[in-house]
Amino acid sequence: MSVTLLRVISSTGLEASHSTWLFDSNRHVKLLDSSRVMSQYFGSLRAKKGRKKGWRFCSLSTDMKYACVGQSGLESASNFPLIVNVLANPAAGEVAVSSEQKVYDVVLKQASLVKRKLSSTVEIDAKPDIATPGNMSLLNEAYDRCGEVCAEYAKTFYLGTLLMTPERRRAIWAIYVWCRRTDELVDGPNASQITPTALDRWESRLEDVFQGRPFDMFDAALSDTVTKFPVDIQPFKDMIEGMRIDLKKSRYKNFDELYLYCYYVAGTVGLMSVPVMGISPDSQATTESVYNAALALGIANQLTNILRDVGEDASRGRVYLPQDELVQAGLSDDDIFSGKVTDKWRNFMKNQIRRARTFFDEAEKGVTELNEASRWPVWASLLLYRQILDEIEANDYNNFTRRAYVSKAKKLLSLPVAYARSMVSPTRKLSPVMKT
Repeated sequence: MSVTLLRVISSTGLEASHSTWLFDSNRHVKLLDSSRVMSQYFGSLRAKKGRKKGWRFCSLSTDMKYACVGQSGLESASNFPLIVNVLANPAAGEVAVSSEQKVYDVVLKQASLVKRKLSSTVEIDAKPDIATPGNMSLLNEAYDRCGEVCAEYAKTFYLGTLLMTPERRRAIWAIYVWCRRTDELVDGPNASQITPTALDRWESRLEDVFQGRPFDMFDAALSDTVTKFPVDIQPFKDMIEGMRIDLKKSRYKNFDELYLYCYYVAGTVGLMSVPVMGISPDSQATTESVYNAALALGIANQLTNILRDVGEDASRGRVYLPQDELVQAGLSDDDIFSGKVTDKWRNFMKNQIRRARTFFDEAEKGVTELNEASRWPVWASLLLYRQILDEIEANDYNNFTRRAYVSKAKKLLSLPVAYARSMVSPTRKLSPVMKT
């Protein structure tokens, strides 16, 4: 399922004349002098652990037709009719594939990969490490460093991963760190210096990782992960595509466009994670439906991010809201930039929140289908993020100058609820008490 992306420590892929080359300029990226911050950060981690340096470092529409890619999300693949399979463009004489169809094609590919792997091995996370003398300790150190980053920046999720098997836990850490590093490319302190060429190099480096040619320790952890689990490269490439969109796009004319963006930057995380988290042997759901629910959680989380950060994004000249729905509500970008909470804005926000909750509802159908040891961090992420929508409402829909956040007390209260839900077998239904 999906994890919540935060901000990484430093960035890669930067195009700066005063940068320092750390590796082959034909295939990889370079770092700004500000990467010393990164070195200081990991230096402090090494000091805490008493480790010796063994790796080179690199910086890290308001209707509900889009409720899911298909129907309820838990029926068979043959019952996944898309709302809009294709959009005809008579003027151009072409047929444009909808965002739903593009994303669903990736879902089917990933689900098919998992099925093939499961048919050849009973337990996908039980493969032995393939190591040559001397490198196993460095690989273990790489995974440990990934865990330290996860613990530092996603404490609640990290605690949940400790319930997983060691193999799954370490793999999730490796994926988390890669996602953070990628997200930082366009949202970090050096984002203004990122170019499309830098992202192309980052994608080339990703391909090297999947082909067993890691550059740094974090790459090594991910490269090892993708050899042990049926993880496909496409969701990773799609996340990089989302970063490309952020470099050139600051408006979305309708929800179809926004949906595709949400998939790229967040829905992809679910498709990366499910092969590692695993599906419960007791699950009667189809593989496709579980991936569909994972996708829905990523979309829900990103829509929540967008609604929470309206004011912050506006300060950067960005509006991640469907333009056609703003017009239908009698609003415009000027209303957002002025930051005034009006009745029109409240009504608009109510509809946007309703849509996000629909995606969370869809996501819940798949969490219970995961491997039992993997459910708690996902339930915790879902419940905590969903409460951000409640906080927006509590702030009278003022997401211009007030940032909605879940208090520590509410987070602590949510953890036992998440744990209780994680204990529910796929064959059982949630009681009315647990649904409250």
